[in-house]
Amino acid sequence: MKTEAIENAGEKKELTPKDIVKEVINTILYFAGVLLAAILIVMFVVQRTQVDGESMEPTLYNGENLMVDKLSYRFREPKRFEIIVLQPFENDKKTLYIKRIIGLPGETIQIEEDGTILINGEKLYEGYGKEVIQADKRGRAAQEVKLGEDEYFVMGDNRNNSGDSREKQIGNIHKSQIIGRAWIRIWPLNKIGGVQKKK
Repeated sequence: MKTEAIENAGEKKELTPKDIVKEVINTILYFAGVLLAAILIVMFVVQRTQVDGESMEPTLYNGENLMVDKLSYRFREPKRFEIIVLQPFENDKKTLYIKRIIGLPGETIQIEEDGTILINGEKLYEGYGKEVIQADKRGRAAQEVKLGEDEYFVMGDNRNNSGDSREKQIGNIHKSQIIGRAWIRIWPLNKIGGVQKKK
């Protein structure tokens, strides 16, 4: 009797058409759930982006891949010196820039002829720029630039080779234009790690 019971337990149950339909529906629902989760993560949590150009050297180099944290700024305001990914042009959703926040909402920014950055008339002490800003690269910041209550002034670390808030066509950046905070470098492999270095 025991042998028969074991043999019966080992027999495969025949799948009915109803069971097959159930399995197919479960599989479709599983993959739909995975796809939905992936879409939500990319929309609201993180996304990958690639550095294109030299404007953030020596911090970031052309071709490096980053993960962008899209969640932090839903709970707090961007901070000075954070590296952000932004969408500067309303009519061009595909063009993204990677820049460093220099000026915060409500502040005035000016760059003096010797390259000194002034925030509210006081010298900004920072060590992120690749070199001293040349007098002819001050752009609109050669005069005082006043930021609104929802505006940021951004610059590339390669200060003499960067399209940023100094240019009229880019100008002050609204918070709604910020995609997120550059979080971690994922390529090349020998440089994996955080990009928000403190100086």
